[in-house]
Amino acid sequence: MPRRCHNPRMPELPEVEITRRGFARQISGARIDAVRLGAPLRWPLGIEPRALAGRRVQAVERRGKYLIMRLEGDADGPISAGVLLIHLGMSGRLRFADALPPPGPHDHFDLHTSQGLLRLHDPRRFGAVVWSPGVDVDPARKLLAGLGVEPFSQDFDPARFHHALRGRRGEIKQVLLAGDVVVGAGNIYASEALFEAGIRPDTPACRISRRRADRLHAAIRAVLGRALEQGGSTLRDFAGADGQSGYFQLDAAVYGRAGQPCRCCGAPIRLMRQGQRATYFCARCQRR
Repeated sequence: MPRRCHNPRMPELPEVEITRRGFARQISGARIDAVRLGAPLRWPLGIEPRALAGRRVQAVERRGKYLIMRLEGDADGPISAGVLLIHLGMSGRLRFADALPPPGPHDHFDLHTSQGLLRLHDPRRFGAVVWSPGVDVDPARKLLAGLGVEPFSQDFDPARFHHALRGRRGEIKQVLLAGDVVVGAGNIYASEALFEAGIRPDTPACRISRRRADRLHAAIRAVLGRALEQGGSTLRDFAGADGQSGYFQLDAAVYGRAGQPCRCCGAPIRLMRQGQRATYFCARCQRR
């Protein structure tokens, strides 16, 4: 049974959501004609590829960093409904077009539909496409279990957020990266949100006051919202399903700016390591 993936270098929530928006509407209602598999990915598909033919794509949703493609079945026929869970891994990206070049060595999944071709390109092969009879049964249930609330949902409430932090002794940036309090605050976005909230990344989460937690709550939403508006962050191989790159990293206040002056106070941005991850912060603007 596959386990949930927490690899720290994968595309984060804004990139996954931008990927979803890049093809969800175009593929909705499409009939699956054929499936091509390349080299094995992180987890097996879990169904014979030819068994997907004939199903129709109902919708493409997102939960955390997973894309969920809902497939319709035949009400009175042998084809059952189900879902395909797609994970981009470390360096995966999806392309959707009327036609694409012949698959290369890093093109590991092609979904041929009546409305275009969806392709997963993944040089490191840590991505995955997994079939499940539904989101509430295994393997989907196990993959999605333990994910925190969505940052733009009503469940991401300031009071609940503060209550969750009070029960965590770990450093606040590590707590955000774990993704079981709130999803989406990956390495870049957690660093930026903590700067915006004025909180040092190594502050114990349980020591953050309600007032500061409210600031961090607002900063997480603001930072992720700006990332979505700017097409995400283009690091390594990421591009949306339409092939466009993101530009959020160009406006980052601290991430990737070690030694450069803080745009608020002029002090040099510092770099430290947390859990083998690079953390950028301003020692003058961010306090414990």
